[in-house]
Amino acid sequence: MSLLVVGLSHRSSPVSVLERASLTPEARAALVHDTLAAEPATEAAVLATCNRIELYADVDKFHAGVAELSTLLARHTGVPLDELTPYLYVHYEDRAVHHLFSVACGLDSMVVGEGQILGQIKDALALGQELHSAGRLLNDLFQQALRVGKRAHSETGIDRAGQSLVTFGLEQLHDGPSVEEWVAGKRALVIGAGSMSSLAAATLARAGVAHVAVANRTLERARRLVEILTEPGAARVTASAVEMTALPDELALADIVVSCTGATGLVLTADAVTTALAGRPGCAVDADCARLALLDLAMPRDIDAAAHGIDGVRFVDIEALAEASADAPMAADVDRVRTIVSDEVAAFGAAQRAAHITPTVVALRTMAADVVAGEIARLDGRLPGLDDKQRAEITQTVRRVVDKLLHAPTVRVKELASTPGGAGYADALRELFDLDPQAVAAVSRADARHDTKNNARESA
Repeated sequence: MSLLVVGLSHRSSPVSVLERASLTPEARAALVHDTLAAEPATEAAVLATCNRIELYADVDKFHAGVAELSTLLARHTGVPLDELTPYLYVHYEDRAVHHLFSVACGLDSMVVGEGQILGQIKDALALGQELHSAGRLLNDLFQQALRVGKRAHSETGIDRAGQSLVTFGLEQLHDGPSVEEWVAGKRALVIGAGSMSSLAAATLARAGVAHVAVANRTLERARRLVEILTEPGAARVTASAVEMTALPDELALADIVVSCTGATGLVLTADAVTTALAGRPGCAVDADCARLALLDLAMPRDIDAAAHGIDGVRFVDIEALAEASADAPMAADVDRVRTIVSDEVAAFGAAQRAAHITPTVVALRTMAADVVAGEIARLDGRLPGLDDKQRAEITQTVRRVVDKLLHAPTVRVKELASTPGGAGYADALRELFDLDPQAVAAVSRADARHDTKNNARESA
């Protein structure tokens, strides 16, 4: 295993750089494609969220891999390499596994314990499978990361260590005792209909807003989200889907605005916010109806930063959330999750090292079976008078002898291979028994195809 990850996140980079480095879905696919085309990489996957961009690859050369992956990140994000490099981090082999497992558990999130990252890891794996860029290593890695994340959430109280980014953002918008009391009876505007916007709409509905308006460039997606919000058994809330062209009117009516789109430019300017506040009929400047709460969860930002200075506006964006989360209390369960991550990293490494020797063991047993078949055929030529029962008994005896001779060394070599530094045992086995490298490679390719199909079905 030569796993390498190069990336940047809210922990390593200022929001201004993250904002510039954001990747569209098309850019993610292009980045994966170009990484595969680069000489050091044989597998690739990209994990891109509003506060992290990470490129994972199976490489055969560490230094060349770091240089190539860094260059590719700069090229596809559009941030010059010399500006991007100071904020990049690099993890290799077990440290890379530890990093992804920590990310999957929410330990590296802006709000510790949030579960949205699991869906984003699943999306990264799905893209890798769709582009055929995730082979045996990355399929195993991302599948296991999803399992580790789910285990952390089910076996510990990591969820109590933090909230979803939406809930945390709403808490930062008001000074009252609870989000529910603050939003009760208010009118909300959600801009966007993706996963984060959908979570925002659902969170607001459950908290008790009176109405949710959903604005999206594709009206059909907004309508689908409205159907989900108002379906039988859902929270008691009215909802409407509106065109993006209706934003000025909806903004004038809203008490709370949450925006998270994939737009590359501003969705709401400071002038638009000022105009909306001024257009509210019958409102004095200091009246409650003239106040507006804005939550921008997009990267790059949807709402003009100048909105911070508008009277009557409370504005929280990703940068403000990053500062607030730095002071958030850590739950005792975080230590338990860290233990889970460490144990799972050790288990994953042992499994990968053991899997590395399996094709060699299979090739050895195949060679032994071929030797047995050849000797039985030779025996048939020398003793043609053997009847079927005698021939079967001799064949079975020879096979038992071979199996007994091979059993202890093959079991032991698998055990040794699972230990740190155990990769060399496969080479020793191939050398001692003069195994054909092509035969070993053929077993590896067959196993990889089988695992890829199984993983694709599991993640579907």
